[in-house]
Amino acid sequence: MPSARNHSSERAGFAGLGVADALVATVTALGYEEPTPVQRETIPVMLSGRDLLAQAATGTGKTAAFALPLIQRLVGEPKGKHRTRGLVLVPTRELAMQVAESVHKYARGTALSVIPVYGGASMLQQTRALERGADIVVATPGRALDHLRRNTLKLDALAVLVLDEADEMLDMGFAEDIDTILKSTPTTRQTTLFSATLPSRILSIAQKHLKDPQRISVAREKTAAGKLPRVRQVAYLVHRSQKPDVLGRVLDVESPTSAIVFCRTRLDVDTLVERLNAHGYRAEALHGGMQQRQRDQVMSRFRSEKADLLVATDVAARGLDIKHLSHVVNYDLPASADDYVHRIGRTGRAGREGTAITLADPREQRLLRSIEQVTKQKIEIAAVPTLSDLRARRLETTRAALREKLIAGDLDDVRGVVESLAVEFPVNDIAAAAVKLAHAAVVGEREEKELPAAPAAPPARTSGPARFSGGKRTVRPEHGRIRAPREHAARENVVRLFVGAGRQAGIRPGDLVGAITGETGMSSKDLGAIEITDRFSLVDVPDAMADQIIDALKKTTLRGQKVAVRRSRESSEM
Repeated sequence: MPSARNHSSERAGFAGLGVADALVATVTALGYEEPTPVQRETIPVMLSGRDLLAQAATGTGKTAAFALPLIQRLVGEPKGKHRTRGLVLVPTRELAMQVAESVHKYARGTALSVIPVYGGASMLQQTRALERGADIVVATPGRALDHLRRNTLKLDALAVLVLDEADEMLDMGFAEDIDTILKSTPTTRQTTLFSATLPSRILSIAQKHLKDPQRISVAREKTAAGKLPRVRQVAYLVHRSQKPDVLGRVLDVESPTSAIVFCRTRLDVDTLVERLNAHGYRAEALHGGMQQRQRDQVMSRFRSEKADLLVATDVAARGLDIKHLSHVVNYDLPASADDYVHRIGRTGRAGREGTAITLADPREQRLLRSIEQVTKQKIEIAAVPTLSDLRARRLETTRAALREKLIAGDLDDVRGVVESLAVEFPVNDIAAAAVKLAHAAVVGEREEKELPAAPAAPPARTSGPARFSGGKRTVRPEHGRIRAPREHAARENVVRLFVGAGRQAGIRPGDLVGAITGETGMSSKDLGAIEITDRFSLVDVPDAMADQIIDALKKTTLRGQKVAVRRSRESSEM
């Protein structure tokens, strides 16, 4: 078969790849002009109906590469009642939400329904959505398998299956779940597999489940020299639930004169603006759901400095000309390195200093490294500012304000107060009291709390193979010696959780890893040793995340059943 590369297609854009006119109009309206290399290579193959094995890094435009041909094929086929015809499997709930939103945007005007299915959300709501009919389902493997077993997800009419970030799914322990899902689909389906790497495990899946696939490998496009902004770039590794608090802390420490905060969805924008304003910031929202008149009013307030923060989506911020922007904040990492460069290029202009701040989930470190490779610039991984850092920064703000007042002079009207108090108190104490009053006036008296630190350097990953030791099963790290479970549990800030199901219930290490990471959003690298006995399982987790993990596991199922989860009482269980 000839290569999927079509040089005339590069000149003709998406239309030259065979994409239907209606879809071309949609992506053009979204601001996409020319296809990326991965889109040029893969779209013609998928439109031909052939299976595809693609090696492509995160941030190369993969979502549009599989979404556009998927939509085009399903639009041209008869719609079965309550039957899913397109399934996209992704490793995490964040990616499920992101991909589903993108597919929904591309499918606008086609009448195709797109539903995300992932752990941590209401099973009842997802079931009702699936019963109403879902042409395309974007799912994490664990939750997809739950729906399959309940018969709420029907794949007998599946036409196209996409495995996105396949290596990540295997790292998270989803290999058997994926295999079970694939066996539940028609052999006539078209299958596309995307992976940043192609280890033997991925090739084994491709050999077993793909039919004579076209194999391609797409490298990143190099960013043109001179396009990269020279700004300070810093990232904080924080879990999703911590982001609002961490953003507030970072803003307090950084004190931006004006900043854009980029979010992934309009819902995130509205939610974050409401929270920021409730905490005393002056924030305005900007997203695609606003009318032009509203957008103009928002930009007028921002440019006139009646607002300090502009919280926006990429689409809404496209084309904005904002001068003197001191900070850009990636509340959510963009999908590609090019989008990252475009975002941070809005600060540090005309020789001024600028700062780009990113709040990244610990699982997104690979994407951060990919951005560094593209930009040839280092992104500093910093610890979240502590309460002590915040107080020191606020005192510095007060000191600067007092210094300006001392330089300006004009203090004669208050010198009499100092002189009268000096009869009773030392002058240094009078000055300290005045500073304290001034400090309260400058920074206010908001009650602050210490924030839990997310791991900047996660411990050794524990998604590797398992070994048996006596009647228990211990997960072995991919590197280094086998870690004794009790030794690990005794380490600082690590606790052991009891899960009331074991080998007799069919529980495997991958089930626990997949459930915890899928339901909480944490990384598999943050988990410690896992032991599985006949009747129960034990897993070591960070103490700071223990309660969240317990709550999440109580709301979901393991191997189709509800299980008891609590902190372990070692003496009774061992």
